[in-house]
Amino acid sequence: MKVIVVGAGIMGLAAAWALHCHGHQVEVYEQGSIPNPLGSSVDQHRLIRFPYGSERGYTRMVAEAYQAWEQLWADLEGANDLGERDPGKGLYATTGTLVLVSNAEQWAAESAATMEQLGLPVSWLSPDQVRQAFPLLELDGVSRAFHLQSGGVLLAERIVAALAQHLARQGVALHSHQAVWELDPERARLVLADGSVVGADRLVIAAGPWVSRLLPDLAKRVTPSRQVVVYLEPPAELASAWAAMPMVLDIDPQSGLYLVPPVLGTGLKLGNHCFTLAGDPDCERIPTAAEAQAMFEQGRHRLKDFDRYRLQSTRTCFYTVEANEQFILEPVGNAWLMTGFSGHGFKFASVLGLALAETLAGKRTAAELSQWAAGQAD
Repeated sequence: MKVIVVGAGIMGLAAAWALHCHGHQVEVYEQGSIPNPLGSSVDQHRLIRFPYGSERGYTRMVAEAYQAWEQLWADLEGANDLGERDPGKGLYATTGTLVLVSNAEQWAAESAATMEQLGLPVSWLSPDQVRQAFPLLELDGVSRAFHLQSGGVLLAERIVAALAQHLARQGVALHSHQAVWELDPERARLVLADGSVVGADRLVIAAGPWVSRLLPDLAKRVTPSRQVVVYLEPPAELASAWAAMPMVLDIDPQSGLYLVPPVLGTGLKLGNHCFTLAGDPDCERIPTAAEAQAMFEQGRHRLKDFDRYRLQSTRTCFYTVEANEQFILEPVGNAWLMTGFSGHGFKFASVLGLALAETLAGKRTAAELSQWAAGQAD
């Protein structure tokens, strides 16, 4: 079967990889370069972790995601420029996960309860235990925490680049700088910006925050959300200690703060998962000085000796937000739609791609796939 994928972010490339592995003829069309620096997938890192509040489906899916990444790492071995026997080296780093709890929030307690129901034990820490184990942190308002050995950092832009190179070597046609002007899901056809028409047996639409321009009705279901992240320079004598830190999740009703440690040559990143639900992915890509400073200041109550840290750089990232943060993976005519990843999809890209390919092979129904992708499978 010939399949055309629209979008060469992590979702489009993961789908292309899985479909190629299942024997399909695959082509990918991308409006920018590959990797596209404006894409949602392209930043230094993304997190993979088990804590997911009361979301039992997504908590369970994390284990499946780890297995799928291992399958992808193994498949990348032939594309590893260094000839290493560990193709995941340089693309993933285990950090562990530290979840901080304030008195007002329930997310951490719900995460712990859900994990324990699934056989993933959680050990709670007092503030004094957290201070002793992680002295780099300021614990204003923290009532307790838990630490997991599991969880880590996916080196996002490196993964996208390595996967694109691998697919090209395997004969997957990657068409960069080929914007799709319109598409016909029923006939599985695309009209490109230059007026040419291309067709296939199936389409996979993974167009990130631009998706509603191709399918306007989706504007009722997903919303682009412009998010600002900052990279920090810690005091020089603390650099090695930060590289050994876990990811830090500090989530309460008013905040979705997270810290990503500087692993494998990356930077120390600070961001907030709270959605802006605003912005145009083609405009305002450079944060203003005020936006950068405001994001930087959110680290003040979590970084000890904060005034010794320097704002190193800043960037925007666009989420494509579904109202309930549930992924949309469903058929539309002779196309499959992959959208609504709401800032937490990267970790699942490899397993979502494999699940889509298995569905096209008749191993599960479209309804089963959609329910599972939305985190609603029993």
